[in-house]
Amino acid sequence: MATLVVGASGATGKLLVEQLLEAGQKVKIIVRSTSNIPNHWNNHEKLTIIKGIISEISTDEISTHLVDCQSVACCLGHNLTFRGIYGKPRKLVTDSVKLICEAILKNTPAKPIKIVLMNTTGNSNRDINEPVSAGQTIVLALLRLLLPPHTDNEQAADYLRVKVGQNNPYIEWTTVRPDTLINEEKVTVYTLHKSPTRDALFNPGKTSRINVAHLMARLILDVHLWNTWKGQMPVIYNDSSQT
Repeated sequence: MATLVVGASGATGKLLVEQLLEAGQKVKIIVRSTSNIPNHWNNHEKLTIIKGIISEISTDEISTHLVDCQSVACCLGHNLTFRGIYGKPRKLVTDSVKLICEAILKNTPAKPIKIVLMNTTGNSNRDINEPVSAGQTIVLALLRLLLPPHTDNEQAADYLRVKVGQNNPYIEWTTVRPDTLINEEKVTVYTLHKSPTRDALFNPGKTSRINVAHLMARLILDVHLWNTWKGQMPVIYNDSSQT
């Protein structure tokens, strides 16, 4: 069985693919023909490269790619350019999550397919009434108006939380929420929490992209960890006590 990774050409997506391949996992990726991917991926026996644009792929095509997959990881994000933030597709992540879920439902797999979505601590888990400061509430309201990618992140997580829910016979999910993303070369100690322990806007923590990739790979491969966090939105921070 394999894992389908969307957003594999991004900074975190590349690290996740490498983590899965190092663990001996079969991986499929959907990338644009112009995407910058490592050269050694082109000849890797456990990696299948599907050339395409996720927003232009049909449900039928995605369902075909998912036939031999037991998990999907979504590392999609908007490019931090004017066009990437305000241009189309404005609901890249939400529409992709919806597309993947519809394709899974079309296949009616014998066992539930895992979906691991990369998100942000700026998005609250409204299933558990997370406390949000007044200042953060005001700023987030402005971000929803001014920055479409923030709304996209919220709606993608809400699709899994509300539409798919906790008892879907074909889909299980978890939404990983890193804080301020930084680059590190190696996996370091990190901590997981049900809710943010810091204010994401006024007292943010840090999370390395390689740690996010490591957690997403562990969720896919480690049954015990998956059962601990499925249907939840774990927050991941680098362990500052180790620095």
